[in-house]
Amino acid sequence: MPQTTRRDFLKTTAATVAASATITGAPAFLRATDKAGAKPVIVGEGEFTFECHHGWGKVPDNVTWGDTHGVCVDSQGLIYVKHRSNAKEPMDAIVVFDPDGRCVRSFGKEHHGGGHGIDVRKEGNEEFLYLSCIRKGYIAKATLTGEEVWRKQFPVECGKYDTKNPKYAPTNICFAPDGGFYVGDGYGSNFIHEYDRDARWVRTWGGTGTEPGKMKTPHGLWLDTRGDGEPTIAVCDRANARLQYFSLDGKHLSFIEGLSFPADLDLQGDVLLCPDLHARITLFDKDNNVITHLGYDQSWTDQVLANKFAMRNQPNRWEAGRFIHPHDACFDAAGNIYVAEWVPTGRVSFLKKVS
Repeated sequence: MPQTTRRDFLKTTAATVAASATITGAPAFLRATDKAGAKPVIVGEGEFTFECHHGWGKVPDNVTWGDTHGVCVDSQGLIYVKHRSNAKEPMDAIVVFDPDGRCVRSFGKEHHGGGHGIDVRKEGNEEFLYLSCIRKGYIAKATLTGEEVWRKQFPVECGKYDTKNPKYAPTNICFAPDGGFYVGDGYGSNFIHEYDRDARWVRTWGGTGTEPGKMKTPHGLWLDTRGDGEPTIAVCDRANARLQYFSLDGKHLSFIEGLSFPADLDLQGDVLLCPDLHARITLFDKDNNVITHLGYDQSWTDQVLANKFAMRNQPNRWEAGRFIHPHDACFDAAGNIYVAEWVPTGRVSFLKKVS
């Protein structure tokens, strides 16, 4: 059965979402305004200009945000946010919102404290969530309502881990065109693991280093289908401050330098979206030239990074139209952007495209 990525959904369902779930902005009580309190702050430029609505989404009473780590959108336009709470009592780790920010459902107590990656893929006539849990050291596949299909620890077959004390903390997953997938061990041993469509291990590459093919925190990854050739895998080689490109079988192809601390990726058409943990969101064109940095100002970034990231614990210092630590971001079918930030109180921002 053919399998489709979220990117394909967004192309084919744009008209449906626009007609049946048109996003006209966040509810007024969730809307970030300028200092006069009148209008949402505008970020970006030209064709990529957005209204910035911070604190988006009505979080249900049974959930208190922890670090909001991951965000994705399904084919119906529902938004899934995965967070990591440090509360002693387990709570739902995934909250699902409609396009107006209303909670539809929440689930995932079994993932409490694990946090991190979430993405969605259609397989046949059904969609599934793929989850990465760093503290608990596993990946999982689940239905859109949270029923677990499978769960996997580190791949013993690769021979890269001490089986008694594996340094394995998977951060994100991307999808292969043949129905398989790739896992980034971003907080563990800096490997990429490939699996086939039946979730069987295929190969492993990478490891720690700065030379081609080596990585320091392969935090996020995405299948890049731009261009006329075979798709490639773009990896956020975060601590090396670059993107690194690989062939589908793991051969190093190239670097994209000049990033700050890239956290994850999403793709819509020819535009590559990269949330950067150092207080900005970057859009790249089909040749990976920077289109614009959203919310970026170096003096603001300096403040965010000062004193061991103290600002992430000081919401009173946050400014509308600026980001603290964007950890994940994704497009919806209309070209709007949802941003999840690594801050202890959690924060989701809705960037409504206005041009």
